[in-house]
Amino acid sequence: MGKEKDKRLIQFGKHLRGVRKGLGLSQDFVATHSNLTKSNISEIENGNRNLAFTTFLELAKGLGVDPKRLLDYSIDLNKN
Repeated sequence: MGKEKDKRLIQFGKHLRGVRKGLGLSQDFVATHSNLTKSNISEIENGNRNLAFTTFLELAKGLGVDPKRLLDYSIDLNKN
């Protein structure tokens, strides 16, 4: 059996996808307006990638939002 995903990454990915879709933006648009690839964005949204702080800032830039908006959700701090 494979390694179980960190639920915190899944929660953040769902929130990120919700913000992006709420703004009416595609992954392609965010990639074009940031220093990220569509694949990177997809991996993050699916909870498959733990991201660096600089990647977090690039996501905010690509979405055209203040970085604090990406942290404005209820976070379950328990790993599992």
